[in-house]
Amino acid sequence: MIVAIIDGYTDEPAGLGVPPYLGIYPRYAYGAIKKARKDAQVFYLTIDDLRATFLGERGVETKNKTPNFPKVRDILAKADLVVYIGGLHTPGKYLSAVPGSVEEVARFLRDVNATKILGGPAFMGSASMGGVKITSRELQLAESVFDYVVYGDLEAFLFDYLSNPKDPDPFRFRNYAELRDYAIIGTEVVRQFPDYPDFVIVEIETQRGCPKAMGIGGCSFCTEPVRYRTVEDRPVEDVVAEVKALYDLGVRHFRVGRQSCIFSYMAKPNGRVPIPNPEAIEKLFAGIRSVAPDVKTLHVDNANPAVIANYPEESIRIAKALIKYGTPGNVVAFGLESADPKVAKLNNLNATAEETYEAVKILNEIGARRGYNGMPWLLPGINIIFGLPGETKKSYEITFQFLKRLLDDGLMVRRINIRQVVVFPGTPLWHMRDKVKTEKHKRLIQHYRHKIRHEIDLPMLKRVVPVGTVLKDVRAEVFDNGLTYGRQIGSYPLIVGIPKEIPLNRFYDVLIVDHGFRSITGIPVPINVNRESPRVLQLIPGIGKKTAVKIMAKRPFASKEEFFKVMGEEKKKAMWDLITLK
Repeated sequence: MIVAIIDGYTDEPAGLGVPPYLGIYPRYAYGAIKKARKDAQVFYLTIDDLRATFLGERGVETKNKTPNFPKVRDILAKADLVVYIGGLHTPGKYLSAVPGSVEEVARFLRDVNATKILGGPAFMGSASMGGVKITSRELQLAESVFDYVVYGDLEAFLFDYLSNPKDPDPFRFRNYAELRDYAIIGTEVVRQFPDYPDFVIVEIETQRGCPKAMGIGGCSFCTEPVRYRTVEDRPVEDVVAEVKALYDLGVRHFRVGRQSCIFSYMAKPNGRVPIPNPEAIEKLFAGIRSVAPDVKTLHVDNANPAVIANYPEESIRIAKALIKYGTPGNVVAFGLESADPKVAKLNNLNATAEETYEAVKILNEIGARRGYNGMPWLLPGINIIFGLPGETKKSYEITFQFLKRLLDDGLMVRRINIRQVVVFPGTPLWHMRDKVKTEKHKRLIQHYRHKIRHEIDLPMLKRVVPVGTVLKDVRAEVFDNGLTYGRQIGSYPLIVGIPKEIPLNRFYDVLIVDHGFRSITGIPVPINVNRESPRVLQLIPGIGKKTAVKIMAKRPFASKEEFFKVMGEEKKKAMWDLITLK
């Protein structure tokens, strides 16, 4: 039996599967298929493979190797089963991958004769941008192209279908006991991932559902409690076993990101704010490090700031565990969404502005010190959503002033994510969709986005990574218009623009020389001052155009001492290890 899994890449409130991230859905699907049919030959393809094959171009660079176009056509022609995984619920900007849609993949698969199955969060629709209301059009198209649309868990359906194809249930959900084998068997698919082994970061699931939603309901816009109406915590031993299997296959980068709040893992239900369980989280991350001792990245993702603010002692223990067992550059994303209390109440948001401020302060006290890779150990991120029902002009100003307070008080926030709300069927927001403000407040949204980027993001970024910081292990990913773009591997890595072309898919140590609103400019070190271009030389802190001209006139330098006679002896201590002559 030949099966093709096509990864259209997923991005949802509690989980990311856009390269270099390998999400949970392809792995679990692979595991379910192989458990049901050991003889199955399973091929992992991506939406970029299909684009390259059917459009005759690579589009966005996501692969380390040029796809074998005839092989893709041959696989699809011989496949007995084609499984497409997609769903974009929290659209963002991506450096080297563009998620697909049902509409796009339908064009590629219309003439494929295999049984076709749609899975993942795609059944709720996909949003390529914020400020839209998802309609039933995509679902209607899916039902016309795919033989089965899976509304429950794809892996449960695949196992049932392959075990007994007469009566599979597309609405069935599995539990963690059933998942155990799928997850372990499914680790093998990582071998087929384009960024494997050096650049893949694997998303690890610890919980499904939203603990806060179980207490008082979910945020108006969120699809997580719509899909999972109960909360289930994955056993520590199962998470550790999956990490071990991946680690044994050569994976060195992990994000424990598939949950709505890492601080609520195995928490005790308590209405709006569950009571955290630091012992369970310490056991989880200690277990991960025991089986992955030389891990290069161990990060997390979401957290409810109300949990941290209301249970500071427990949360400090958790933060210290994330630092002890994790790696620097870690970011905990806080879902504030709006600092306006009226908007927060109407949309049942996670936390108040005061709770979020307190949570930011606590994480700064514990995690702001700089780690060995150049980044602070553990910082908060802030998620903002514009266009929510109840917003007024005053709402935007309240949120801006909250962010300014963080800046003025000397606190650090790694990133401020601003997006426009997307309205999905089944969410509480769907019933308030006529009150969504994205069109009415279009100019206000543009104004405050610009204001936050210029007046908050830029000075905040200068605080998080000052000029002169050296970021370790920056992967060069894309070259475009005279710049190489790279980033460290992690939860929310900074994009670094390098002002020259360098070989891609290698790691570099990069000296930060300038800042943009959401990205930075850096130069790989050590810098060869005998060969570097004047364009790059003048960007080095302390050089500038005039000194760059002097350097060009005097080189080649026979020794570093000779170089610093031109540079100035006072710069020797700061720059000695950053330059080379060969």
